[in-house]
Amino acid sequence: MKKDSGLIYGFSAYIFWGFLPLYWKLLGNVGPIEILFYRIIWSLIFMFIYLTSLQKLPVFIQEIKELLKSRRKIFAIIAAAIFISLNWGIYIYTVSIGQVQQASLGYYINPLLNVLAGTIYLKEPLSKQAKLASLSAFTGVVLLTVQTGVFPFHSLFIAASFCLYGLTKKQLQLSAATSITLETLIIAPLALGYLFFVSPTGFMQYSFNTNLLLIGAGIVTAIPLLLFAIAVKKLSYITIGFLQYVNPTIMLIMAIFLFHEPYALPQFIAFAFIWLGILIFIIGNIVDARKKASSSNT
Repeated sequence: MKKDSGLIYGFSAYIFWGFLPLYWKLLGNVGPIEILFYRIIWSLIFMFIYLTSLQKLPVFIQEIKELLKSRRKIFAIIAAAIFISLNWGIYIYTVSIGQVQQASLGYYINPLLNVLAGTIYLKEPLSKQAKLASLSAFTGVVLLTVQTGVFPFHSLFIAASFCLYGLTKKQLQLSAATSITLETLIIAPLALGYLFFVSPTGFMQYSFNTNLLLIGAGIVTAIPLLLFAIAVKKLSYITIGFLQYVNPTIMLIMAIFLFHEPYALPQFIAFAFIWLGILIFIIGNIVDARKKASSSNT
């Protein structure tokens, strides 16, 4: 029952993330920077409503007190806020200029990039399967670069920023609600300064429907993050690994069939190398898990 409910939460989070490009497309008359800052402001407001309604403010305050005792953790939460803001900004910009495939590619690359980061930064051993998976994904990126004549900067920035965000979060022992609230709180002064004093439109000076969508941006940001945090506690790492590819797959399908982005055989071959890398990565995880299970039973 615990695993079943975890799957529901996990699928819900990744399906939510997969369809988010549709939401950002509705805000086509709002600039990417403004969408990013509205997303931060309204996420912060939503999280404070969430903490208050569920009576979690005392826990939030206690976690902040513990955080302030360590300078390293203070720098870590600031870095996490910067990395996740960059990730959101690049993602929104990539979708807004009609390159949903590039955004999808970024989230396909991210899990494999996490493997490399774990090896280099966390000194974790890199298995043969992980090496093959990384090489296959790298081949796909190179092929896409050759085909388009343009290096997929957006995809790699999306993958790298989320990878760095994850690495930074490893240094923190915060609940999901506290972490999301703090990350948005740190960037909020910059967001407010831009929206009130720099934005050519002014704060919430759009039509009524657009203003509602901007408010909703905070809700559609916070909800999948909270769902994901619950799923992580209920599911194994391997299961989460499977679910992780739901998001970019939905995005890629939408890019081809809904947004009619060009997708020819050469692009399919390039993505096939990335999917092959994912398959090798997943199978490697399953094999390793079975080996550990059999060794623990003997």
